[in-house]
Amino acid sequence: MASRLVLAFALSALLFFSHSVFCKESHPIDDDDEDLSFLEEPTDHGDDAPHYPDPDHYDEDNYDDLENYSDFDEGGDHEDSYKEPEVDEKDVAVLKAANFSDVVEKNRFVMVEFYAPWCGHCQALKPEYAAAATELKGEDVILAKVDATEENELSQEYGIEGFPTIFFFIDGVHKPYAGQRTKEGIVTWIKKKIGPGIQNVTTLEDAERILTAESKVVLGYLNSLVGPESDELAAASRLEDEVSFYQTVDPKVAKLFHLDAEVKRPALVLLKKEAEKLSYFDGKFDKTAIVEFVFANKLPLVITFTRDNAPQIFESTIKKQLLLFASSKDSEKVLPDFQKAAQLFKGKLIFVYVETDNEDIGKPVSDYFGVTSEAPTVLGYTGNDDGRKFFLDGEVTLANLKAFGEDFIEDKLKPFYKSDPIPESNDGDVKIVVGNNFDEIVLDESKDVLLEIYAPWCGHCQSLEPTYNKLAKHLRGIDSIVIAKMDGTTNEHPRAKADGFPTLLFFPAGNKSFDPITVDGDRTVVAFYKFLKKNASIPFKLQKPASTPKSEGSAATESKGSGSAEDSKDEL
Repeated sequence: MASRLVLAFALSALLFFSHSVFCKESHPIDDDDEDLSFLEEPTDHGDDAPHYPDPDHYDEDNYDDLENYSDFDEGGDHEDSYKEPEVDEKDVAVLKAANFSDVVEKNRFVMVEFYAPWCGHCQALKPEYAAAATELKGEDVILAKVDATEENELSQEYGIEGFPTIFFFIDGVHKPYAGQRTKEGIVTWIKKKIGPGIQNVTTLEDAERILTAESKVVLGYLNSLVGPESDELAAASRLEDEVSFYQTVDPKVAKLFHLDAEVKRPALVLLKKEAEKLSYFDGKFDKTAIVEFVFANKLPLVITFTRDNAPQIFESTIKKQLLLFASSKDSEKVLPDFQKAAQLFKGKLIFVYVETDNEDIGKPVSDYFGVTSEAPTVLGYTGNDDGRKFFLDGEVTLANLKAFGEDFIEDKLKPFYKSDPIPESNDGDVKIVVGNNFDEIVLDESKDVLLEIYAPWCGHCQSLEPTYNKLAKHLRGIDSIVIAKMDGTTNEHPRAKADGFPTLLFFPAGNKSFDPITVDGDRTVVAFYKFLKKNASIPFKLQKPASTPKSEGSAATESKGSGSAEDSKDEL
């Protein structure tokens, strides 16, 4: 589930996607003996290169990531600049492809950290994680780690896109760990997971205390406090972090929890201190069905969006959401109908209220979704799987919400994509792509198109820009090739999927109906040229420019620049 949410939910680059840039391997491309020395001249990083804010000093408070709900490393550190401190990790198991399955399948509880040796956040976690492993030694749990830079197949299998990513396995089923990254936090969280999970309620006094103190509770009304029914309920409780689980065999206790004393057992009820207080379970009494029931019903009918509850919203098994954007004043008029609509679509759609005059989340969430109107606005969102958005055209009334929700569920709506204005002039070597001219430029079947999706604050993008501009300058005379770029924070298109910044995609001519080719090679002019020669649908030949006499000094400079081409490539 953690591998999805890098999708798509950046909140102005941003609340929902980390602004970190993920690490990618380089795969040099072999070519023939064509003389490409003229492409290896030093790249000018002088005054012509635009200046951007220093990403290492960017205001991170505005860009909290919630993709897997952890702080990903920003890629600023790397192996050569980091000397690893000595940490006693004798109680942390080292997992590799050869032993991973055996460990997670043969042990009931396993915590696994996927890390990168150069990652600053991983380095900070290391002593805490090791200390937690030592304190939990002898308990029914294993703390383990995987070097994701070495175990590529495992990393791909579990969708690792940032570091550290931590999963907790229970009976072979994994969920992301989003708890504290301290020894105490890890130990407390794990002890709750490996403990009994459920508590017995045997007196009315206990029942009243629970109902008064707890905001969300599940009660199982069972035939016995031990045995298969209790085991299934306990197993479900370990997979749910936010709801307390209880069990009873006392009819009077069951009645206090709004269960009929004569109901067929096992029975289950979820109670919340919200408008919709009661949800009754009517499925098969097993772990999986109970977890799905609790997950689907633990949220209120309408969720007021906050940073804290974002994981509950975007990790829900119900992927489609309706979001109401309104000020606190306007919400008094439109929220009642929004709540009535939520009742109609319970279990099918999640209803979310975004308070636009809330300084913490209003503007970044609105910016991410492209909401510009100050009037109440309703938007449908398909979740992080594909991130499509749909606007309600009309006033926020119950009738309009009902029709909109039905069309949304049946996929009858036309999606909305963000776009900057189309440039009045686009005659530069690097063509500017926005959402509204994407089809015209990138999907032109007569052109081989290389597209960079970048973010203005991304340091790697800034480093790449002089090289990318130089490539475009060399290729500007070749009519069949287009070198283009698009700001991925303010523009969207269904064919432009970025898994980090910069993302480089190649769209071959005559082949635009297929997925583009991701460019993962070295980021030098020569490497880009070789990639294009190999993958372009329309053959081309770059003519070497006429040579001009150069002084010894300039020749030496050229030689030095050519020899250090490897040093200038982007460190993604």
